[in-house]
Amino acid sequence: MAGSVLAVNLAEIRLIPRRGRKVPTGIWKFPVEGRVPVRGVNVEGDDQADRSVHGGPDKAVYAYAREDTEWWERELGRELGPGTFGENLTLRGMDVTGALVGERWGVGSTLLEVSEPRLPCWKLGVKMGDPRFLKRFARALRPGAYLRIVEEGDVAAGDVARVVERPGHGLTISDVARAYLDHGAGVERLLAVPQLSESWREWASRRSRTSSEPAGEIPSRRRGA
Repeated sequence: MAGSVLAVNLAEIRLIPRRGRKVPTGIWKFPVEGRVPVRGVNVEGDDQADRSVHGGPDKAVYAYAREDTEWWERELGRELGPGTFGENLTLRGMDVTGALVGERWGVGSTLLEVSEPRLPCWKLGVKMGDPRFLKRFARALRPGAYLRIVEEGDVAAGDVARVVERPGHGLTISDVARAYLDHGAGVERLLAVPQLSESWREWASRRSRTSSEPAGEIPSRRRGA
């Protein structure tokens, strides 16, 4: 499978109101020109307000498919530009939500590995102008994918994005998100996939032992901001 990079999007930190105080967020991302280094634990120049929930080895890069954005445009009845969902890479021709956990992509001169879905926090609702949008986004099962950096490089709009390696387990990003929404149904599949991020494996391990974790509660370090 091969597609292309429509846009590379970087953040502007903004302050938004939350319970009587101002909270920083990097969810407002906008396309940039030229080649952008991808190294360490994030895309260079992409500021994150809270590195505990975005950035780091398993959440270095966030990708969203233009096809999923177009689906949202039809649902919402309005145009949505690159970076709408806080993604670093807006891709066309890549099945992002249907990607296998551990699938590896060559994007520009980088090698990236799919690690987990994104379950965003309340900040997406603020950006979309609808506090209920968070639940709507989750139910749509079009979460996009977080990626870890296997080989550093750089990316730019117009680059080829291609799947270069696919594991044989069959667990997709959508499957992981669905397991969460279904209160842990099928978590054994998640535990069988070593490429799944540590935080999701910890959650799946807890769910396999007990059903006491409240439905809908997302551990803060796994949420996207």
